[in-house]
Amino acid sequence: MAIFLLLLLLLLLVSAVSGDEDAYIGVNIGTDLSDMPTPTEVVALLKAQRIRHVRLYDADQAMLLALAKTGIQVTVSVPNDQLLGIGQSNATAANWVARNIVAHVPAANITAIAVGSEVLTALPNAAPILVSALKFIDSALVASNLDDQIKVSTPHSSSIILDSFPPSQAFFNRSWDPVMVPLLKFLQSTGSYLMLNVYPYYDYMQSNGKIPLDYALFRPLPPNKEAVDANTLLHYTNVFDAVVDAAYFAMSYLNFTNIPIVVTESGWPSKGDSSEPDAIVDNANTYNSNLIKHVLNNTGTPKHPGIAVSTYIYELYNEDLRPGSDSEKNWGLFDANGIPVYTLHLTGADTVFANDTTNKTFCIAKRGADPKMLQAALDWACGPGKVDCSPLLMGHPCYEPNNVASHSTYAFNAYYQRMAKSPGTCDFKGVATITTSDPSHGSCIFPGSSRKNGTLINGTSLAPSSNDTSSARPPQSYGTGSFTTSVMIGVLLTGAVFL
Repeated sequence: MAIFLLLLLLLLLVSAVSGDEDAYIGVNIGTDLSDMPTPTEVVALLKAQRIRHVRLYDADQAMLLALAKTGIQVTVSVPNDQLLGIGQSNATAANWVARNIVAHVPAANITAIAVGSEVLTALPNAAPILVSALKFIDSALVASNLDDQIKVSTPHSSSIILDSFPPSQAFFNRSWDPVMVPLLKFLQSTGSYLMLNVYPYYDYMQSNGKIPLDYALFRPLPPNKEAVDANTLLHYTNVFDAVVDAAYFAMSYLNFTNIPIVVTESGWPSKGDSSEPDAIVDNANTYNSNLIKHVLNNTGTPKHPGIAVSTYIYELYNEDLRPGSDSEKNWGLFDANGIPVYTLHLTGADTVFANDTTNKTFCIAKRGADPKMLQAALDWACGPGKVDCSPLLMGHPCYEPNNVASHSTYAFNAYYQRMAKSPGTCDFKGVATITTSDPSHGSCIFPGSSRKNGTLINGTSLAPSSNDTSSARPPQSYGTGSFTTSVMIGVLLTGAVFL
């Protein structure tokens, strides 16, 4: 009986750490882009890439509406600039939950709230109210009967862990004990998890050559090159596992042994300045490809083999407006148009990032383009460009929305596809751009689309909305596959210069 009880206790401990689900890969969605995709475009990309978990750095209303009824699991965030108000007022926290959570569930599948971001290191003056903020948010969820569905935590920088190698000797910065101890008690009592940002890139850059690049990138190492924790004799083949285990040991140092870890940020930049020679596409591809396989294989860590360490890749898009070095702007898997920065090496993967969108490209009108330039380009495409624009006629599938942006998108893409996507065939004097998001909508099926007539596979339309204020001029007449409008004369005089 004693042995049975011991085994049962061990099983319960493992279950408490691992949770009931397999590990998953998610993505962070930043917004520091000069040409931020619309929420509809973001969701279309998520669907195309089979991404089922996302983390937002706020609780953007438009994004939550776009994510509604998709089933995608969403972690929303309380930004640092709202933390002080929420941490000092239960009523403020309740209002935040009512506005940003209750108003969107169950349509939006919100499963977690990240309260602040790296508060102990980025906003230390707010540290004294951090746990209060988590408790106030959780209390509001309890009042709405959402506490079982939505967990509350706060992401930490891994730099709060001191002496991280060997992992068995790691501990949290003792100056933060007044925060960490009650925080871990809260996570334990609510069945939540420790959120941790893990960046082997920075560990590698700051190691002065002590950390081999292969060790940071998950590349295979010969046994004699593996790092060994002399206290536990556990072998470490990559930085990621070592940092995660350091967090497990740091928690156990404070007598918390049953709190799981979710890595809320991890990635590798694809471009850097002259002082960042290892911020290159090949390394970014290698790291993220290996990270995804490592997580989805439920490999776990040497301390907890087979136990899920779900991870959010930083990040979905490159953010060209982020301040700092070139690497700060180039962590994304895609550019703002949804074009992959690189194609991940995930042969055989069929759960996430399985769709290679490199050749699935479409040409669309740029958001905010001058309507007069769009109209001129539309007239050229449907005239000298020899595009069949009959679907844009009144009563035909692509007539609605009847605005110049929507009609131009159809014509631009038809020309681009007819020209076999040749370089330079999606420009139209700067008013067109390439995207991987299929702009088909309803029964309007665009050339190059794999959708069936009348079927909206992604459940969303990328066409400009019917309330777009820039309405298209209706064609004066139609014949022999071209529009004839007053602008046509000007286009013909200037020649085929829209490409």
